[in-house]
Amino acid sequence: MHVLVSGGAGFLGSHLCETLVARGDSVVAVDDLSTGRTENLAALNQHSRFRLVVADVTEPLGLDEPFDAVVHMASAASPADYHRLPLETLRVGSRGTEVLLELAQRSRARFVLASTSEVYGDPEVHPQREDYWGHVNPNGPRSVYDEAKRYAEAVTAAYRRSHGVNTGIARIFNTYGPRMRAIDGRVVTTFIAQALNGDPITIYGDGSQTRSFCYVDDLIRGLIALVDADVPGPINLGNPTERTVDSLAELVIALARSSSRIEFHPLPQDDPTRRRPDITLARQQLGWEPHVGILDGLEATVRWFASRRDEVRAAATAIAGAQPTGPVLIVGSEMNTNEAA
Repeated sequence: MHVLVSGGAGFLGSHLCETLVARGDSVVAVDDLSTGRTENLAALNQHSRFRLVVADVTEPLGLDEPFDAVVHMASAASPADYHRLPLETLRVGSRGTEVLLELAQRSRARFVLASTSEVYGDPEVHPQREDYWGHVNPNGPRSVYDEAKRYAEAVTAAYRRSHGVNTGIARIFNTYGPRMRAIDGRVVTTFIAQALNGDPITIYGDGSQTRSFCYVDDLIRGLIALVDADVPGPINLGNPTERTVDSLAELVIALARSSSRIEFHPLPQDDPTRRRPDITLARQQLGWEPHVGILDGLEATVRWFASRRDEVRAAATAIAGAQPTGPVLIVGSEMNTNEAA
């Protein structure tokens, strides 16, 4: 297939481009590099079936070639990024989605939207199924991302109903792995940077809030299965194994062989306390489920960050400078590497 991937220089987008090219597809990646990095695409730079177009998807792209599939991955996706780029995040979820839907309509292409588990907000239903409508604050500090994705889902569904565009919606849950940015503010990268630097691990809340962590290779398999399918979704893509944030911190400390201790800070506004996908639909309609366990995935991710010490040190310094002041609860870590294994 000939595939357009928006956000192709990002963490997930670059892995998707690489996997599509590896299976024989030709790929055009579009990215404005506001959060993506060209180094993520280093392995594809000289490949005859790949090219990068540096452009803003909220503007007409001037791409007249026909595509078989359009995968809309572009968006600031971490709190650090969408707080820094709030209006841009809203535009890429609204106008950017419309631009790419129009392109897919002209090409009669399959359109796949990378949505997010954040459309569920702080859920009142657990685990989260696709028929749950969510519990979202439309005016809170996270709303620019949440509502951008909710609108993107709405306009994608409208193009399917009104114009017959072959669309699919993936709701992506927490995903981690190599090529994440150490300074992106996500829990896995923050913990790894702090552990490798020997700094305190900062947990917001009491650590009992849960997340479900999916390794990037598994997530990309799910996305490609949705590209190849003819189902509209939305479909949850994530690892259904639920883990508390404090247990994640202990595991990162152990795998990094770190002496870091844990600090607890107040939970930010609208931060979800529970997150776990029901992936029944993904199993039934895509034949997909994750295979990589948390130990193997985190070990590979820690190893990748350990090879980028300058970035980790810079990120750890920035994270420390951004920590709130005031009293915190500090506890020691008693887990060692053998216990983690």
